[in-house]
Amino acid sequence: MPSTMRGFTERKRIETPMSLTVAKAAELTGVTERTVVNWIRKDGLPACKVNDQYQLNRVELLEWATNHGIKLSPAIFSVEDAEEESLPSLSTALETGGIHFGIGGDDQQSVLKHVVDLLPLPPQVDRDFMLQVLMAREALGTTAMGDGIAIPHVRNPILVQLPVPKIALCFLSKPIDFGALDNKPVQILFTIISPTIRMHLHLLSKLAYCLRDQRLRGILGKQCNSEEIMAVVLEIEKDIGRAAS
Repeated sequence: MPSTMRGFTERKRIETPMSLTVAKAAELTGVTERTVVNWIRKDGLPACKVNDQYQLNRVELLEWATNHGIKLSPAIFSVEDAEEESLPSLSTALETGGIHFGIGGDDQQSVLKHVVDLLPLPPQVDRDFMLQVLMAREALGTTAMGDGIAIPHVRNPILVQLPVPKIALCFLSKPIDFGALDNKPVQILFTIISPTIRMHLHLLSKLAYCLRDQRLRGILGKQCNSEEIMAVVLEIEKDIGRAAS
């Protein structure tokens, strides 16, 4: 029976490379196991109970930590998986999705509709459905991570015939309320569309990590040209590679 306690459900769940123990979650967030348990019990960190032990999901931990301003170790990028899958760089996904300026809209839905309309997607992708899924994700909890930035995405990637994942960086023509925890309106969106859960986690992790780097925050605040933004992303990606090795 589902628990009434916020943040976790007491049910069976098969372990996968995306699942984490409390000990591993504590290691990734740099806190004690007791703190992680308190987050689950009091602060809505999603978790399940399996054989009386909490089990967390990497994607859910990343989303929750990002929304609460908690820094994660680069080790969360490492997901062992039997499936051979080439993981793209953040810069490659950003080049594919594009950097766009002056995106219009008066609220979340109209802004996200403009974003979906400009995404380079295969013709078989239903853009109206894509918008509905992005809005459904926002209804679960804001994707705003503070300081005027949000990362719209779906909790589980839409399985479409995408040759590569895409991240669209969009600068809005005016700030929009995304229900951010710091109460600041959003003016910068990084919209992630990926074909698999593993790619989704990989890109969401790297993006969240990069957005804590003042080099990227500084360049985004200037709203400079696309080449300058890409150069900073490439520079930070090299640092991530060294930190994770």
